Amino acid sequence: MERHYGWVIVAAGAVITCLAMGAMFALPVYLQPIAAETGWTRAGISGAMTVGFIVMGVAGFLWGTLTDRIGARPVILAAAAMLGVGLFIASRANDLLVFQLAYGGLVGASGGAFFAPLIATTLGWFDKHRSLAVSLVSLGAGVAPMTMTPLATVLIENFGWRAAMMMTAFAATMFIIPAAFLIRRAPEVLAEAPTPGSDVVPSAKPPTSIGILLRTPQFIVLAAVFFLCCGAHSGPIFHTVSYAMLCGASALAAASIYSVEGLAGLFGRVIFGLLADRIGVKRVIVGGLLLQAAGIYAYIYVSELTHFYLLAVVLGLVYGGVMPLYSVLARDYFGPKVMGTVLGGITMTSAIGMAFGPVGGGYLFDSFGDYHWLYIASAAIGLAAAMLALAFPPKTEDAAPKDALPA
Repeated sequence: MERHYGWVIVAAGAVITCLAMGAMFALPVYLQPIAAETGWTRAGISGAMTVGFIVMGVAGFLWGTLTDRIGARPVILAAAAMLGVGLFIASRANDLLVFQLAYGGLVGASGGAFFAPLIATTLGWFDKHRSLAVSLVSLGAGVAPMTMTPLATVLIENFGWRAAMMMTAFAATMFIIPAAFLIRRAPEVLAEAPTPGSDVVPSAKPPTSIGILLRTPQFIVLAAVFFLCCGAHSGPIFHTVSYAMLCGASALAAASIYSVEGLAGLFGRVIFGLLADRIGVKRVIVGGLLLQAAGIYAYIYVSELTHFYLLAVVLGLVYGGVMPLYSVLARDYFGPKVMGTVLGGITMTSAIGMAFGPVGGGYLFDSFGDYHWLYIASAAIGLAAAMLALAFPPKTEDAAPKDALPA
């Protein structure tokens, strides 16, 4: 039973990420009713999400580092309470600044606690099937738009946005807390099992050790590739609906492209996870990044809805499948005792990359009057990510930093 408990961690992690990410990223369906009732600008309401991305990235690093010291369970419990409080305050807010601080600050900070801690804990439980296990945990985030978002829509229609957000706060917190008690650290014998590239020893000075870790070639390349990967696809994802509508698609049909991408991403997580376990994580990441760059570039030739759907399938499979694999590659380079710090660090860089795409895409459209250069620039960034991924150091015993463990 102890040997197979890792799959319980996977199931609990998928449920937690679905509830947490679903509650946080449902803000778009609240946008219209909030604006209609309060008179706040849509830019001001959306600004809460921008703040949330930035705070989530920074908080993710801090939560990850804390996980290395006290474990994921107390981190997730604290974040669940923060999520509930943040949503509750936002649902009662009568001032835009209060709403932005509650949603962007508290909810955003809680969002950073559900990726790095859960993935780091999952990696500690698996010697084999790591890629599949991590991909299945991230499956919860892929399911969230198809479950939590429609639920929020129904609640808003029946009870109004304030009651809907308050009920979401209560429900998410009440389900995450018991699931969090299923999360526990892997037994020492498994957590310390040697893997290629993860032969590490404790260091006497934790702050210095973390500084050394963040300056290693392994971390720098990994974080840079993750940053470029997210910077490449965030712009096209964010502006897809607008582009499809410019090409003549109705608002509803254009919005359905996201659903296709989300569904394809679920399959991508499983397929890429299985493939990475068979042929290697690095090969799958490089191949996926090349396919992503090609798919993004193909947008400049798209004008019909069916073609948008086809590209949505391709890109959904690719970025849905590749994103969880960075954490698996990180485990090949670093020991289990610093996984939270490492994953928190690369998550922070990915959040920054995600923030550039929408703004950059809007600037290019305003400057040139179409999205042509957005897709060219994004494809170039995606190609740069694939080229940089070739620089991933080999997984040898000498590749792992020796002083990368906090005492």
